[in-house]
Amino acid sequence: MRFIVYGAGAIGAVIGGLLHWNGHEVVLIARGEHARALRERGLSLESHAGIARLELPVVEHPREVELRESDAVLLTMKTQDTAAALDDLVACAPPDLAIACAQNGVENERLALRRFARVQGVSVMCPALFLEPGVVQAFGSPAPGILDVGRHPAGSDALSQQLSAAFRAAGFASRVCPDISRFKHGKLLFNLGNAIEAACGPAARKGQIADLVRAEALACFRAAGVEFDAEGAAARAQTNTPKPLGASARPGGSSWQSLQRGTGRIETDYLNGEIVLLGRSAGVPTPANALLQRLSNELARQRRPPGALSQDALLAMLDAPPASSAS
Repeated sequence: MRFIVYGAGAIGAVIGGLLHWNGHEVVLIARGEHARALRERGLSLESHAGIARLELPVVEHPREVELRESDAVLLTMKTQDTAAALDDLVACAPPDLAIACAQNGVENERLALRRFARVQGVSVMCPALFLEPGVVQAFGSPAPGILDVGRHPAGSDALSQQLSAAFRAAGFASRVCPDISRFKHGKLLFNLGNAIEAACGPAARKGQIADLVRAEALACFRAAGVEFDAEGAAARAQTNTPKPLGASARPGGSSWQSLQRGTGRIETDYLNGEIVLLGRSAGVPTPANALLQRLSNELARQRRPPGALSQDALLAMLDAPPASSAS
């Protein structure tokens, strides 16, 4: 099986790099300055196993790859870029191409299943860092990350087994998870803190705002009849934790990194925004999640740095008019 890693940022470059390092055929799809750095200097990948300089094939669009039915495409971009990526794949891919969504949130698999029949969900717990073109770090220990796999929306098949075996061979912790959608909804509860961390810094992941957004999410899940495995996701995360690489600790997660890199975009519409959508559909108020959704998008558009606000400021905004929230 050849792996086409589409969206080779923090998660994609770590997964693709370690698959390649352990003998798998891998093609990275990246863009812009990052793609140029990968082609010119190779991928610098640091983990607790050491630092590797890896030479991998790199393209900027899937049409540059002659896609085969035996390939597996790993989607590793953030959800706001998934629909456009799938549109590009449909234009040049065989109809039976395997798609695996190694992404946060719960919307990517639904988007993929509209266009491709063979879709796998991958629950990603991989504390990685990507701030410099061509350079990624994986802080997970004892494994670089956890990649649990299951057929979407439920069950497992030979492809699930094949993907999980490849991930394990590359050093990841991985298991086949037949209830992958339920598990990823449980993990979503943790990812609701990404916007808090981006706005206020990592220490704010635990506090009153975090309690509020989680309580809203639980109320929405129950009202909408959404099945979720919060305990299982939390227990799985405890088996593999981030540890510093030498003197370097991971400063923040994926949304924090989006603000730090000044990308102008952030994934919150598909994390806290998922709860807002459920709340509006089920008639459940979600003011804390709606605030974080609106605020993080404003911070991203204004290219504000992470940690620009305090937890007290966020709490005050819950009672303030929304128009001035990020000014």
